[in-house]
Amino acid sequence: MANLIRKNNSLSRYNDFYDMVDSFFNSPVEKDVFESSFKLDVAEDDDKFLVEAEMPGIDKDSIDIDFDRGQLTLTVNSHTENTDEKKNYIHKERKSTRMTRTMYFGDIDEENIQAKLENGILEIEIPKRKEEKTNKKIEIK
Repeated sequence: MANLIRKNNSLSRYNDFYDMVDSFFNSPVEKDVFESSFKLDVAEDDDKFLVEAEMPGIDKDSIDIDFDRGQLTLTVNSHTENTDEKKNYIHKERKSTRMTRTMYFGDIDEENIQAKLENGILEIEIPKRKEEKTNKKIEIK
């Protein structure tokens, strides 16, 4: 169908645009950029938020979790290197990765945030701040 559209047709510039967008999101370099971050899910219950991040092969010493003024920031610094000293390498590769995700949560209990890493899944439980009763029954004398 694309071969039937003549180059001087006004629709051809739209085809070029869509081709450009498709090539941007499907090029190997861009796929690496988009896939170089970890997958993240956030769920909300009545009393807490639950953040789940996929981190296969990453140990807990490579993960930093910071919370400041409502912003939760997850940072992964991973370094992989082959340390086989027996071989006489003429080429040796390493991989260093730094990934960061930041999200905002309002009105939470910062003191009771808990995190655990199990089977490549990082779970962060963020309790909501309990609403204090602001109304008071006043007895008439």
